[in-house]
Amino acid sequence: MELNIYQVDAFTESTFGGNPAGVVPDARNLTDVDMQNIAREMNLSETAFIEELDKENFKVRFFTPRCEVDLCGHATIASFYLLAQKQYIMPIDNGIRKLYQETKAGRLSVEIYYKNCQVDKVLMEQGEPKSLGRIESIKPILESFRIGEEDLGIGEKFIYPEIISTGLPDIILPIKNKDILYNLSVDFEKLEKVSKKLNVIGVHAFYLPNDDSDVVYTRNFAPAVGINEEAATGTSNGALIYYLKKNGLLEKDEIISIQGETMNRPSAIYCSIENINNKYIVKVGGKSKIVMEAIVNV
Repeated sequence: MELNIYQVDAFTESTFGGNPAGVVPDARNLTDVDMQNIAREMNLSETAFIEELDKENFKVRFFTPRCEVDLCGHATIASFYLLAQKQYIMPIDNGIRKLYQETKAGRLSVEIYYKNCQVDKVLMEQGEPKSLGRIESIKPILESFRIGEEDLGIGEKFIYPEIISTGLPDIILPIKNKDILYNLSVDFEKLEKVSKKLNVIGVHAFYLPNDDSDVVYTRNFAPAVGINEEAATGTSNGALIYYLKKNGLLEKDEIISIQGETMNRPSAIYCSIENINNKYIVKVGGKSKIVMEAIVNV
C-alpha cells in the first residue's frame, strides 16, 4: 500500500525552523502497528495520522517514535495547515474556517485563517485547562535541572511549579533568569524518573520578563516519552498561559512563546486565553511550512 506522507515545520514561516511533525493525511487503512512503525521510521517527536469523518470533522491520532499520546499541539497545527494547503479542505478567500478534530483528549476545534486565498495561520482549541496540583517538594526537579531554589520564580518573587493540563499534563517551571533558562544542564535520566513518578509528560520551563510582556521564553523537556527537548509545544504553551493567568502573573490575554532558540530551531507560538462564564478557553497556534513530501510503502 502506497501512502502520502509529509514533514511540516510548525510554528514557523522558515524552512528548518519551528518543530517538525510527520503528517499522514489519509490513514484510514492503517493499523496501530503500522502507525507506530511509521512514526518510528519518521523519527520525529510526533507523527499525526488523519482520517476524515466528514467535511468538518477529522479523527487525529498522534504517535511519538516510542508510543501514542492523546494530543499534540504542534502536530495539530502542522496537520491542519497541510490539509488546508493541499486542499483536502475546501479553501475560502478570506476569514476563518472552523473545523473539529476528534482526539483521545476530546473533540477540539481548529481555526484556519485565510488571507487572499492563502493559509495564514492555524489556531487550535486546547482541552479545558486544569491544575493538577502545586509541587511543593521541589528537590527532585531542582536536581534534575542542576539548579537551586533561588533560581525559581519571576523577578524577585519565588513561585512554585505546578502541574497543568490542557490535554496533556506538564510541570510548569518558572525560571527567574533567561540566561539560566538557556543554559540549563539537564539530567535526563533523573527527569524521566521524576516525570513518571508524577505522571506527567514532561517539564515546560519558562522565563517571563514582566507581567505585561508580549513574549515569554520557553524550553520543553519530555524524556519520559522519548523527547529530551522539543523546539515547539502547543499543549505545553496552552498550559503555560493558563498558569500565568490563574496565578495573576499576566495582565494580557495573549502572549507569544519564543521556543527552540537553544536548538537553532526558533519558534513563535501564539497563545490566547478567554474567560467565558467562568470557563477558560485556551488556544494556541501559528504558521507552518511544508518541507518534505514523500510516498511510503506499507
